[in-house]
Formats: sequence, C-alpha cells, structure tokens
Amino acid sequence: MNIALFLEMAAEAAPDRIALVCDGRSFSYAQLLAGARGAATMIAQSHAEHVALLDEASEAAVFALFGAALAGVPYVPLNYRLADADLAALLQRITPCLLVGDVARARSLHDDERNMLIARERFTGQAKEAPAIEESDAGLGTAVQLFTSGTTGMPKAAILRHTNLTSYVIGTVDFGSAPEGSAGLVTVPPYHIAGIAALLTSIYSQRKIILLPAFTPEAWLDLVADQRVTNAFVVPTMLARIVDVMDKGHRPDMSSLKAISYGGGKMPLELISLALDLFPETGFTNAYGLTETSSTVALLSPEDHRAAKASNDPMVHARLASVGIPLPTIELEIRDEDGKLLGRDAVGEIYVRGEQVSGEYKEKSALTADGWFPTRDAGYLDRDGYLFLSGRADDVIVRGGENLSPGEIEDVLLTHPAVTDACATGIPSHEWGETVGVALVLSDGNKAPEQQEIQQLVRDRLRSSRVPEQILFVESLPYNEMGKLLRREVKTWFKR
Repeated sequence: MNIALFLEMAAEAAPDRIALVCDGRSFSYAQLLAGARGAATMIAQSHAEHVALLDEASEAAVFALFGAALAGVPYVPLNYRLADADLAALLQRITPCLLVGDVARARSLHDDERNMLIARERFTGQAKEAPAIEESDAGLGTAVQLFTSGTTGMPKAAILRHTNLTSYVIGTVDFGSAPEGSAGLVTVPPYHIAGIAALLTSIYSQRKIILLPAFTPEAWLDLVADQRVTNAFVVPTMLARIVDVMDKGHRPDMSSLKAISYGGGKMPLELISLALDLFPETGFTNAYGLTETSSTVALLSPEDHRAAKASNDPMVHARLASVGIPLPTIELEIRDEDGKLLGRDAVGEIYVRGEQVSGEYKEKSALTADGWFPTRDAGYLDRDGYLFLSGRADDVIVRGGENLSPGEIEDVLLTHPAVTDACATGIPSHEWGETVGVALVLSDGNKAPEQQEIQQLVRDRLRSSRVPEQILFVESLPYNEMGKLLRREVKTWFKR
C-alpha cells in the first residue's frame, strides 16, 4: 500500500472535515488531497529524483510528502538547523532534486542547475492550481529518506519504504477512529520521524492536525487552549519548559487535552511525576522508537503511568521510568555483544524485528540475515516484559569488565534537591580501564554540594563501582533539538 492512499481514503470519507491548521490557515481533507495531487504533477514534470524540504512545518510539508508518494519519488526533509557545510554535503547527495523552502540558502550552499528550487508560498500556490497527476509511477519503493543525526561520521540515509510506514500506521490506529473535534498538536520538526508519523497517523484516523512551526512553551499552552487540542506529542525538554512556565503562573485552560505522548529522549522520573500532577485528567504515553523502525516500537500506556505512580511496589513504581512493552506487531530481544540472547534484567543491546522495521540505509542494510535490526540502544526487560533504556550501546561504561548503565546513575543523582540535570559518562582510568565521571546542573540559587556528598548519595543507592570519581558542575548539558543528550560531547569535558 502506498502512503498516499491514507489521504485519499480520508478525503473520500470526509472531504469537508478540517484536516490541517497552520498559522491561521485551514485546509479540508479534500483541499489537502487536491494540493498533493497538484504537487505530484509538478514533481513528475520536474524529473527530480528526490523531493526535498528545507523549511519549518507547514502545509507545504504535507503537499510535498503525499505529492512525492503519488509521483513515486522519495521525500527527503532536511534539517535546516545544520551547519552550512553539513547541509551542503546533504544537498549534493540528493541532486537532482525538487527542493521546497529556503531557496536562497540552498542556492548559496549547492548551486546546481539540475536542481529545481521553489519557495514555500510559490510551491503551495502552484500545487493548488495544478491539475491532478494523470499518470503516476507510484509504487511501493522508497517513501521517505531521512538522514540520521549521528554524532560521528557522515549521516546515513535511512530508507523507509511504503510497506514499512503503512505497516506501522495500520498496526497502530484504526481508520477514521478520531472523534469529531479531535485535534492533534504537532511541534516536532518535519525532518524527524516523529513528525512524519504524526502526519500519517492523524490523517488515517482523521484527526485535525494543528502545526506549531516554532516551539515556545507559552505558544504551546496558548494553542492548546485556543484550538481545544486533544492530543499532543512532546520531547522531554519541551515538557520541562512547559512545566516550568506553568509553575510560574501561565496556566490557560487545558481541559480539552486528553492525551500527551512523549519520546525522543530520556524522561527524568521527577519531571514525569510532576507532569502527571499538573495534568491529572490527561493520559500520558511514552513512545520509544527510531527512524529505522518507522517510529514507535514500544509503549508505556496511560494506565501503566497511573499504576506505576500509585504503586508502593518498588518494581512496579520503577516502570514509570520505562518505555513500556513492545507493540503487538514487534518482536524485541536483548542480546549481548556476541549476539547471544540475554535473560530478564540483563543489560544488552536492543534488537527488533517486524514489518514496520526498515533497518535499511541507502549505503547498505543493517539487518541481520534473519531480519533483526540492532538498534545500538542498550536496555533490559524486567520480569513482566517492560523495557528500560540504558543509553546507547556504546555509551555503556565498562569498569573493570563490569558494564555500568549511565541512566541508573543519573536517576540517583537527580534525586538530590540541588540537582536539576545530570549526565554520567565513562572516563579513562589506568586502574579500571574506565570509571565514572558526572556533569551536574544545579537548580537556580543552589550551592554546589561537596563531592563527598554526591559520592555518598550514589554509594547508598547503588554499588560502589557506580560512585563517580570526577564531578563537574556546569551551567547546562548539551542536547540536540529532539532532546537527546549528547553524552559524547560531555565526555570531552573531563581531564584525561
């Protein structure tokens, strides 16, 4: 199934229902489909091999995504926050392309006459006026190509085929299942898999999409109130800023908000506990997934959140920091560095398999011979199958042959009343090979605790091997725009 069929089905079932709202502009499902079909004609006539987006979220992203699908051309949304040199290298890799968005920047970085560059307003205007595509080469090949935001080396071009994306959507939501008046607020950028998944699932369920191109906590809260938003997705850093603004008194009417999903980075236990108190009538869902898996592969449901928060059983309460259980359509295993299957509570690398899992790059496939994808994420499954993340597989601290999880150390550090953010990382040690270093951010007005106090806190809660040997107090920790901690950058701060 081609992903464009989702929009065609929605437009046939409810042509006049509002599908998209952005900066005061509204589009019905029929108008979205007409724009996508017009965009497909433009794409086909351009003979481009890729359809690129260099822009914030808008209706142009929707026209380009589904127009590319109808024309049988891969859609490639680009990270406009990249440095010029990095973005220029990506543009070169997708030439010849039809690029929508920042024409001036694209031309200055990679001026190639084989590329067709078109500004957002011109693209959407022409797409709405163009005739529907007559003949389509649409198939089930590559639907979306996303460049991974790796911390080292050249970004890989992750390939998501139509079969991967449609499998995820159909396995996650039912067609037309969103109630009349349901509205989803999308704040993640269009070049992230979460943004693409939000568009596809919302259109298939016929939920109205509200786009917020530039996130601020005040704008997010106001838009929820003004548009009577029922569903939203945030990354942990966004939720932290929303909670902070609400604590300072900015509290518009949030009564419409029925569900908040979050993911993209580690959610501090204290933050999600506070958010559950601030939004007592809202169901929270933790969604864990990757670009290569077409988004979510495991979920911690609203019921799981409430049960974990209320439980006096330490094992159950700890699940508030988990990412839940795998989707029914996903197989998930924990393996050691030799690929051997591990038992419950043993930390290793997370492997996943399922129809939605691509595991494919333009350069080569990362799948094993029997179809498993090694995620490079470390984690473990508890006795009831709940998945806990321990960071990236290569972020695990190996001290004297013992594997230490940075995440469990950070969770303890965040219980200190003066600490608002924490990062644990491995640092070189002559005696142990690696030992623990931590970087701590203090909450406003707090004095730095003594090193011995921090060490004793960890020693009291964990084994002595987890006690940090070096402690740094810093103003902030480095995160990417999706809230992922850049642990390798922190590692360079410590003395060798």
